Amino acid sequence: MDRRERSTGRSVRIVQRGTAAWVAGIAVFLVLAIAGPPRTVHAQSRPIVVIHLDDTIQPISADYLKRGLDRAADVHAEAVLVIMDTPGGLLDSMREMVADILASPAPVIVYVSPSGARAGSAGFFIMESADLAAMAPGTEAGAAHPVIEVGSVSDTMKEKILNDALAFLRSYVSVRGRDMDAAQEAVTHSKSYAASEALQLHLIDLIAPNIPTLLSDIDGRTVKRFNGSTVVLHTKGAQLVTVDPDLRESIMGALINPNVAVLILLAGALLIYLEFHNPGTIVPGALGTLLVLLGLFSLNMLPVRYTALGLIVAALILMALEAKFPSHGILALTGTAALILGTLTLVAGPIPQMRVQLATAISTGLAFGLITTFLVRLAWRAQRNKQLLGPEALVGAEAIAQQPIAPRGQVLVHGELWMAESPSPVAAGERVRVRAVQGLTLLVDPVRESVSR
Repeated sequence: MDRRERSTGRSVRIVQRGTAAWVAGIAVFLVLAIAGPPRTVHAQSRPIVVIHLDDTIQPISADYLKRGLDRAADVHAEAVLVIMDTPGGLLDSMREMVADILASPAPVIVYVSPSGARAGSAGFFIMESADLAAMAPGTEAGAAHPVIEVGSVSDTMKEKILNDALAFLRSYVSVRGRDMDAAQEAVTHSKSYAASEALQLHLIDLIAPNIPTLLSDIDGRTVKRFNGSTVVLHTKGAQLVTVDPDLRESIMGALINPNVAVLILLAGALLIYLEFHNPGTIVPGALGTLLVLLGLFSLNMLPVRYTALGLIVAALILMALEAKFPSHGILALTGTAALILGTLTLVAGPIPQMRVQLATAISTGLAFGLITTFLVRLAWRAQRNKQLLGPEALVGAEAIAQQPIAPRGQVLVHGELWMAESPSPVAAGERVRVRAVQGLTLLVDPVRESVSR
């Protein structure tokens, strides 16, 4: 093979290598092109943050919702799904929650679920503030008339509160494109709507039996935000990220229950009294102080009637007076009744779930009244007994003659042997009563039992 042929062979190999490189480059390009779409799909499939509101609307609920909305903003969530079942709650907390929903960077979907759940009172306001409102079959919403429980309010003030609530509802219901008249009927006349009625009256956007169906039905739907912008939802198959209440919210959620708050407060007061009854034990006083502070902290987040607090203080005073001025139980009974009435009316909740229940007030009042009255009487008697120490405490006591007394002999009194003198003979084993104490000798008289014939 000459030099030209060898050169031609090398040229062929070079061309073959170049062709192979081109083929490899095209293959890499195709692989990258194929691998690109999953990344794009993943970027579009942003998570949906799930929040559960299944209790009364109060400050802890507002904190929990705000934390969930902040979490959605941090992860750039596709939407926030609020699963709600509430009888209602406090007006101030509701206003705060509505404001947070309207300002949420992510669209908010309020879903009243499961079947049997409700969005009552304050919950109706929250549902109507959502970008999308949905209900499960067998749920209800409405009965949102403001309830004033603190003191007596004039008709003018009631009208002002009602009109203020209506104006607040109109301020965002009109923007959401929902029926204004039907929404106002839920407030002015306390109307409540089933899911089918709410959908027919355009108070909600759809009915869905479960969460997967809900997310599938709203996938691709265009939502108009409160600020006027529009967003297309991509919810089908999205990852659900649930935000659970943290430790603080769980503890405070339990403490804000009016029944629990009252029990903690009265238990703390009882422990503090035990500390005064037995000074130096430390543990009851420290634990009682902690419980009283927790009780007051819980009640501070609730609407409290100060007249009811006055009744509770008066009840404690009456129970203390019963020990010092025995009234055959009248003072103690009056104090117990005042305690029950004060406990029952202590929290002016807008709904029954945010008031002290009758069973709690009666059982707590009776138990606290009986225990406190017993301890106060015990302490008062102990205070009086302190004045009867030494030989003088033996005057009036009965003793048993241990030997014949004629006129001197030993007697047993309060477990002690004393020398005694009697003006008349006493046989061994007979009972005598101590008349006086003379030095170390007791002056006694026989106890003669009358025998009826």
